[in-house]
Amino acid sequence: MKNKFLFLSLLMVFMACRQVPDAKKAPKRETAVYKEQYRPQYHFTPQEKWMNDPNGLVYHDGVYHLFYQYYPEDIVWGPMHWGHAVSKDMVHWQHKPIALYPDENGLIFSGSAVVDKNNTSGFGKDGKVPLVAVFTYHSMEGEKAGRKDFQTQGIAYSLDNGDSWVKYANNPVIGNSGIKDFRDPKVFWHEDGQQWIMALVAGDHAQFYSSKNLREWTYLSDFGKENGAHGGVWECPDLFPMKVAGSDEVKWVLLISINPGAPNGGSGTQYFVGDFDGQRFTTTQKDIKWLDWGTDNYAGVTYNNTPEDQRIFIGWMSNWDYARDTPTKKWRSAMTVPRSLELHQIHGDFVLKNYPLEAVDGLAEKVEGTIIAVGPNDKKQIGHAALNQSDISFETATDRLLLQFTNDKGDTLRMSYDRPNKEFLFDRTKSGLVDFQKDFAKGTHRMPLEHLPQDKVEIRMLMDWSSVEVFINKGQQVMTHQVFPKELYSKLTIINDTETSMELTHFKIEPIPSVW
Repeated sequence: MKNKFLFLSLLMVFMACRQVPDAKKAPKRETAVYKEQYRPQYHFTPQEKWMNDPNGLVYHDGVYHLFYQYYPEDIVWGPMHWGHAVSKDMVHWQHKPIALYPDENGLIFSGSAVVDKNNTSGFGKDGKVPLVAVFTYHSMEGEKAGRKDFQTQGIAYSLDNGDSWVKYANNPVIGNSGIKDFRDPKVFWHEDGQQWIMALVAGDHAQFYSSKNLREWTYLSDFGKENGAHGGVWECPDLFPMKVAGSDEVKWVLLISINPGAPNGGSGTQYFVGDFDGQRFTTTQKDIKWLDWGTDNYAGVTYNNTPEDQRIFIGWMSNWDYARDTPTKKWRSAMTVPRSLELHQIHGDFVLKNYPLEAVDGLAEKVEGTIIAVGPNDKKQIGHAALNQSDISFETATDRLLLQFTNDKGDTLRMSYDRPNKEFLFDRTKSGLVDFQKDFAKGTHRMPLEHLPQDKVEIRMLMDWSSVEVFINKGQQVMTHQVFPKELYSKLTIINDTETSMELTHFKIEPIPSVW
């Protein structure tokens, strides 16, 4: 996903860039915990400068790789590289040198990575299994000239588990016949067809390609010209099979990010549930399904080659409406916590749940749950120093409640759970710094609450210094938002504005220490 503005000035920056640094040279390590204002303490952030889309999510030889769109010269979007970090548990990350630099074919936009176990590409040597990255080249010269074929697909390979990369000599491997937005390849091995499948976006729809060797690709089919949301350009596709929970049925899920056109403004991610026969993806789905109803979960994709085929998702925790304006100084942007995806059938409809990995649970300092009782038209205030770095959870059967986070600066963040009206509201209009961009605090954000259990429902909130991730009923409905309080929230007020008493059971505020 890429900035569409100021390419002329960026071209000048790119042409004036100093010589490409030594890819073997690691960036300077932070020796202390990240302490800059608004720096998340258990979400991934780059050490410095600009970051957007997660790229090349792949697991190999005990290591989870996180590549990402990166500009090493500034905290605003610029000529794109692939940044790189690795983890053994998905919550503690080690920063690595930049993996891919722009070259004569263009900037390095989003893409994916695979483990070529059978060496179909021929890149493997001396028994070493190649990692193969597949990405979009973006020619700034081509865009400046007014052409439409300035995005093509390239590949690179690594024989040392991602530490160094060699670009294929015959790049690009897929040219462009004149499609302006032609990018973001997600590749996977299709076992039934014994071939590689690529999903990529072509303006307002997705396209699928196949290959036996990752170097030569054949067009298969299109999907989506008349499906789903079309308020903006389609981006960052991901196609994968999932077993429906509690059954042996297997369906295919297609993720598509869109900007603009999300339900609460700007960037968002929709999904389709259907079937894939090795050539075409089809669906009978009529309604638009959103993976996350918040404004700050975009361009997310899932990992390839995970242990036990677990479907793990990470998204970019920002929105193109204001991503370039958020009030951080050394770095800009974070990723969501890693989430496990599960496909459920609820009241005859397919629902893609997304919920934090168990590894995230293991970070918190465990406390015993308690019962919070609030009388009719009453409230209960809880003071806690770790609200902005915690895992807050409870269960409730109440029809309606209001949660209000405040600090001594007068900032107020409000969330409202309203079962009768079937909606959850998130109001950050007075949450802290909000005037850095006109759309950041534009109204209350709404999420429908469909088909929740009739008895108790779990509500869970992961709060880091500048973000809130809300999960309802184990990820059946999800909202992700950035917030920038002038100082840390110190009080949580639970408000009951109904005529009956309410009870929150298993209530916990579990502090989460820094992972850095």
